[in-house]
Amino acid sequence: MLNCKDATHRMSEAEDRDLGLTERLELSLHLALCRGCRNYQQHLHVLRDACRGYREELTGGEAEGSGTKR
Repeated sequence: MLNCKDATHRMSEAEDRDLGLTERLELSLHLALCRGCRNYQQHLHVLRDACRGYREELTGGEAEGSGTKR
């Protein structure tokens, strides 16, 4: 099972690339058991969405980097 350090690193990696099946399963298991890492993941999503909103505000809503993941 992943420890918290590895889980948070994997969450960050998931923002940049698609995780493999084993990676996703390990992370899902860890998140099911660890409230702290679930909170960290939620904060990552909030920060990502805020940054995207700010970027859209700066660019006037232009579709920069249209290949980005949600």
